[in-house]
Amino acid sequence: MSDSKEYVSRSDELGGIHISEEVLATIAAAAALEVEGVGSLANAGKKNLARDVRVKMENDQVQVDLSILMAYGATIPEMGKAVQDAVKNAIESMSGLEVSAVNVNVAGIIFPPKT
Repeated sequence: MSDSKEYVSRSDELGGIHISEEVLATIAAAAALEVEGVGSLANAGKKNLARDVRVKMENDQVQVDLSILMAYGATIPEMGKAVQDAVKNAIESMSGLEVSAVNVNVAGIIFPPKT
């Protein structure tokens, strides 16, 4: 494994499992984009969804920070809660790790194209 990447390690009776923080960030980004009303992640490119998603491990729990651009007309508190729930459920179901916090920053609004 490369020393430049951070990994989350877990051990069980069969050996160790190492999950890159970049993988967790990609899971979080994909889950956030599936929420209706999320236009995109702030500053994310098409090739690297997880660029602006920060994943941090504290006390064997995952903390996620991400910024989104939401669609015009969506309710910010409802959208934020939906993104938090989607990201938490995706990371916990795919990695088996516990998520302690999902901090969602609404960085902007995307307006529909004029016709």
